[in-house]
Amino acid sequence: MAFLPTAEQRAFARSLDALLSASDTPTTARAWAGDDSGPGRALWERLAEAGVFALAVPEAHGGVGLLPVELAHAFVELGRHAVPGPVVETVAAAVLLADLARLEDSTPAKRFLPALASGASTATLASGLGRGRAASPYALDADRADLVFAVRGEGLWLAGGHGPVRVSADPARRLARPAPGGELLASGSSVVAAAGRARRWAMLATAAQSLGVGRALLDRTVAYAKQRTQFGTPIGAFQAVKHRLADTLLGLEFARPLLYGAAVGLADGNSADDTDGDLAAAKVAAGEAGYAAARTALQVHGAVGYTEELDLALWLRKARPLRDAWGDPARCRAQVLASYA
Repeated sequence: MAFLPTAEQRAFARSLDALLSASDTPTTARAWAGDDSGPGRALWERLAEAGVFALAVPEAHGGVGLLPVELAHAFVELGRHAVPGPVVETVAAAVLLADLARLEDSTPAKRFLPALASGASTATLASGLGRGRAASPYALDADRADLVFAVRGEGLWLAGGHGPVRVSADPARRLARPAPGGELLASGSSVVAAAGRARRWAMLATAAQSLGVGRALLDRTVAYAKQRTQFGTPIGAFQAVKHRLADTLLGLEFARPLLYGAAVGLADGNSADDTDGDLAAAKVAAGEAGYAAARTALQVHGAVGYTEELDLALWLRKARPLRDAWGDPARCRAQVLASYA
């Protein structure tokens, strides 16, 4: 099976790249990590106009249908440009509401999905399903999101607020526990099933972000290795540096077909038993490749790589949290093994 993008998918990715290149995302990310969410909200609206969030919303609720392959292309670009905010969590919440409407109750979908698709509302989601980090009680950017959803047991809640904000290794990723109680939107086994599907889409989007972060780190490191000289020679000419960069590229290139293969599986409507192993393989491969790219970037840049003033730090800080979000490597590897048992 070939995972070559169509002409439309390539054009979509190029349009997002152009939009984000013109948006000064490093400045936006720094503002988001501080006290100014204005530039981030403006960027969110432009992404919504480009159709990013509509990719996870059915046509009946203002979207373009559930299109995981196109979503993967979009989130690679979001990772390449260090876009802040609960972009993955908004997609996961949209998929959860859409699947809940398919299984049982369309009321929450009618109420929230049109605004999520159009960018009028942002959302975050805390899922109590799974083990390890997949069952984290924290919601990303709960202090900035318009809607804070929480899955507790067999209930889907709209939280009325959040607890104290904690900053992760990436200052642009702000974590907080949803406040107890709130409005019960739905309950029962359908919530568990819908949350499981939302988790799969979140794994895919996070893997795509990791791949994009890794590509950005590698591109910036290669450019630096060409201009930084030592003993009168660009350091990129040294064999040790060449090998390290080549290994990083191989890791990213091996992760890419796993990512799009998992996306194709979701698009084909394959069962959870068929897709879980593929998604876990894509998540661990992309996450580890992105993290390896961060380590390579830091080693090649040397001490200057540690400085906050260098934009490189924005991507360096994302690699590790993305690797662990929505399924850390140990959990994903166990899931891959279980899929072949």
